[in-house]
Amino acid sequence: MSNPKTRNISVTGSIGFSDLKVSEPSDYAAGIPGIKAALEHVRKESGLFRSLKTLSQMNQKEGFDCPGCAWPDPETPSKLGEYCENGAKAIAEEATFDRVDRAFFEKYSVEEISTWTDYQIGKSGRITEPFVLYPGSVHYEPISWSDAFSMVAKHLHTLDSPDEAIFYTSGRSSNEAAFLYGLFVRAFGTNNMPDCSNMCHESSGVALTETLGIGKGSVVLEDLYEAEVVMVIGQNPGTNHPRMLSALQKCKENGGQIITINPLLESGLNRFKNPQQIDGILGKGTQLTDIFLQVKINQDVSLLKLIMKRLVEREKKGEPVFDRDFIKDKTNGFQELLNDLEKYGENHLLELCGVDSSQVDLAVDLLAKKSKIIICWAMGLTQHKNGVDNIKECVNLLLAKGSIGKKGAGTCPVRGHSNVQGDRSVGIMHHVSEPLNKALKDIFDFDPPDKEGLDTVNAIQAMHQHKAKVFIALGGNFVSAASDTRYTAKALQNCDLTVSVSTKLNRTHLTAGKTALILPTLGRTEQDKERFVTVENSMGKVHQSRGRLKPISNKLRSEPEIVAEIAQAYFGEDSKINWMVLGMDYGLIREKISEVLNGYEDYSKRSKGAGFYLPNNAREADFSKLPDGKAQFSICRLPEHDLKDDEFLLMTVRSHDQFNTTIYGMNDRYRGIYGERRVVFMNPYDMEEKGIKPRQTVDLISNYSTTERKAENFKVIPYNIPSKNLCAYFPETNVLVPIDLYADKSNTPASKSIVVKIEIKHK
Repeated sequence: MSNPKTRNISVTGSIGFSDLKVSEPSDYAAGIPGIKAALEHVRKESGLFRSLKTLSQMNQKEGFDCPGCAWPDPETPSKLGEYCENGAKAIAEEATFDRVDRAFFEKYSVEEISTWTDYQIGKSGRITEPFVLYPGSVHYEPISWSDAFSMVAKHLHTLDSPDEAIFYTSGRSSNEAAFLYGLFVRAFGTNNMPDCSNMCHESSGVALTETLGIGKGSVVLEDLYEAEVVMVIGQNPGTNHPRMLSALQKCKENGGQIITINPLLESGLNRFKNPQQIDGILGKGTQLTDIFLQVKINQDVSLLKLIMKRLVEREKKGEPVFDRDFIKDKTNGFQELLNDLEKYGENHLLELCGVDSSQVDLAVDLLAKKSKIIICWAMGLTQHKNGVDNIKECVNLLLAKGSIGKKGAGTCPVRGHSNVQGDRSVGIMHHVSEPLNKALKDIFDFDPPDKEGLDTVNAIQAMHQHKAKVFIALGGNFVSAASDTRYTAKALQNCDLTVSVSTKLNRTHLTAGKTALILPTLGRTEQDKERFVTVENSMGKVHQSRGRLKPISNKLRSEPEIVAEIAQAYFGEDSKINWMVLGMDYGLIREKISEVLNGYEDYSKRSKGAGFYLPNNAREADFSKLPDGKAQFSICRLPEHDLKDDEFLLMTVRSHDQFNTTIYGMNDRYRGIYGERRVVFMNPYDMEEKGIKPRQTVDLISNYSTTERKAENFKVIPYNIPSKNLCAYFPETNVLVPIDLYADKSNTPASKSIVVKIEIKHK
C-alpha cells in the first residue's frame, strides 16, 4: 500500500517550558498531602462522590482490581480503602467525564494533537467508539465495529507470511483476554507476541529461571511481614508501588530492618506516613530505611560483590555467616563463586560503587546475623545491559544465606503493571513452549507455530525494515513505552495497518500506520454485563475483578469480545474454534485455561474471594528441574562504563504524578518539582565543575553506533545524586535510548544506564 500524503507528526510533542517551581524534596511519603492530592484529582476528573464510591470497591474481594500496579492485596483488605494516591489517580483517569468522540476528531487533526505534551493528550478523555485513520488523512473518523473487524481481517489475509504481523500486549489485559489473544495469534500462525515484560522485567524472568527454575518471585505478601531484613534495590515504592509501604511498615513493626540501595534516597523509603493511622496523619510516621547505600547508577553488582567479600571474611574468622547445609544440599557453584570473589580488590569495588565503606559495614553486620532476607527490586536493576547479571547477583546473596524457600525470605521482583505477570502465565510470550503447544494442539486441534517469535526490540526493528506490516496492540502506549522514540515511531508509520485496543487517547494513535484503527474497550472499573475477569498479582496469586461503573459509552466492547471478533472475521468458517462463544463466555475461557495450563484447576470457583496461588517451585525450595536438581550460583561480570570527562550516566525514572507512560499531572511532589517535566537532576559539584547554573537550559545527547540522539530543552536541577550520574523522566528521555542498547539475554532496553553529554544552551 502507498501513502498519498505524509503526515507531519511530532514524535515528542511540545518541548517548551511551563511554570517550573522547585522546593526541597519531601522527607516522607503519603500523609495528608497524599490524601489531598488524591481527592483533588478524583474531584476534577470524575466527581468526588462518584469517585469515592468507586474507590471503595477497588482491591476488595468482590470488587475490581486496581488498573495500576500489581502489588498484592492483604488477606483482609482495609475497610477504609485498599488503595493509594496513584491508584486513586488511575481510577479518576478511567472514570473521567472527558470524551474523545466524533466532535473531538473533527476539531483536531492528528498533526495538531501530536504537538501536545503527553499530559495533554492523556487528558483528552475516554474514546467512545471505533475510529479509523485512512491513508493520507489527518483526521480520525468513525467506523462501525463490523467494518473495523473486516479491515483487520483483510490486512492480515494480504500478508505473505503470518510473521509479517506483530501482536503486542500490555500488562492491563485480563487473563481471559490474554489467553484468547495468544490462542488467536498462534492459530493465525506466528509467535510474534512482544509484550511489556520485554521492556521491564524480562531480565528478572531470565535470571530467575536460570538460577531458581521459575521466572517469578518466590515470596508472598505475608513473608514481608516476617522478614528480618528487606533489601530494596533499584526501586521507588513510594511512587511506583505505594501500597508496598504498608507492608514495609509491618515489617518494621515486627522488628525487621530495611536496607535501601539506590542512586537516590526516595521519600517513600525514608519515612512513611500511613494515611489510615493517626500517627500517619498527626505524627511523624514510620522511619523505613535503616541503612541507605547510595550506589552509583548500575554499580549494584560491584556493591553486592563487596558485601559478599566482607561476609566471606567474617566467616573465615569463625562466624556462622552462610547456610552451609542449604548450600550443600540445594545449590551448585558456591566454590566457583568464592573463587571469583577473590579476583576483585575491595578498594576497586568501593571506588566503582561509590558507597562509603562504613555504610557497607553496617549492611554486612546486619546480613551476617540474619537469614530471613528478602530482596525486592524493579527496573533499576533490570533495564541495564547487564540486567540479568544484576538479578543473578541478588540471587547469589540469597542462596548463600539460605534465604530461598523459607518463610520471610526470598526473591521479590515488583511488577509495574496490574496483570503483566498474569498475561505471561497464560501464554503471552514470543518464546516457543513445547508443553503449551502440545496442550493447544490436543485441546483445540491445530498445530501451533514452532518458530520463536519477535520480542519488542526485534519487532520494532522488523517494522522499521518493512519486514512486518501489521501491528496490533492489546492495550498500552507502545511508542512512548519503547526505547528510541523516533526510531520506534518510524517503525509504526512504516506499517500498512496499526490497531490499538485502548481506553484513552495516547501518542501511539498519532504515530500511526498508513491506515490506523482505534478500538475502544471497557476499563477495569466498568461493568462487563454480569461477567468477571481474573488477574494475577506480583506474587503469583490469581483473583477475580468485577467492574462496577456504567460504561462511558454503549459502543464499547470488552477485550475478549474484540479478540474473538477479529478471529472470527479472519477465520470465518475455517476454524474449529468457536471464537464467538469464547468471546462471550469468560467462564468457558477459564475452563480452557485450566485444561491447557497447570495450576488453574477449578479456576472460576477458586478465583473468587481471596483467590489462589499458582504453583511456585522456588517458594518450596524445589529446584528439581535445574541441573543436578539444584539452584545455581552465578559468576557475574562487573558493568562496563568507561565514561569520558564530558560524559555522564543517565537513568530514566517516573515522576510521582505518573504511572508508566500515563501522566497524571505536572508535579513530582516527593522530589520538589512542580509544573514541569523537562528537568534533569544533577550532582551540584558536577554542575559547578561544568559551569552549569541551577535551572539552566541544556540538551542531552547520546551517541551510539555513530548515531547522535538529542533530547532538547531540559532545566538542570541540583540534587543529591552520585557524581557523574544524571536522572530524568521518561518518556521524555526515551529518545536517547538506542534501539540496539539492551540487556544481554533478555533484550530489555537499557533505559537506566545511558551515556550522555550535556550541551548548554546559549542564553
